[in-house]
Amino acid sequence: MKTKILIAVLSIGLFSASTMFAQEKEQTKMNHEHMEKATYTCPMHADVKSDKPGVCPKCGMDLKKMEMEMDNAYTCPMHADVKSDKPGACPKCGMDLKKMEKVAYACPMKCEGEKTYDKVGSCPKCNMDLKEIEKKK
Repeated sequence: MKTKILIAVLSIGLFSASTMFAQEKEQTKMNHEHMEKATYTCPMHADVKSDKPGVCPKCGMDLKKMEMEMDNAYTCPMHADVKSDKPGACPKCGMDLKKMEKVAYACPMKCEGEKTYDKVGSCPKCNMDLKEIEKKK
């Protein structure tokens, strides 16, 4: 009798664990699909949006891929290629996505005064590498 009860309890536990794993895997898949989905829009008609490249039905211009706004961007601390416009879990490792911080770069010699850049590069005047100067939230 004890053996039958033990088998029943283990079966229920195993079933519960497998169901929970399947649900978690499905949620991760949905998060990943959401993160991978790009939005394309017309440079002249912001109301025209598509989930794939193409042409604007109003003017015929090529649709351009929209860049994710930094104010609403999240990324995985371990996988920089994973980005989302919503908080959630990384589809690769399951870690919580962290809000991306804005980073500014400037010439260490101040050749261009207070001018800053949003990408790593070199100063157009003295050709020195731009340095990270501040982090904004």
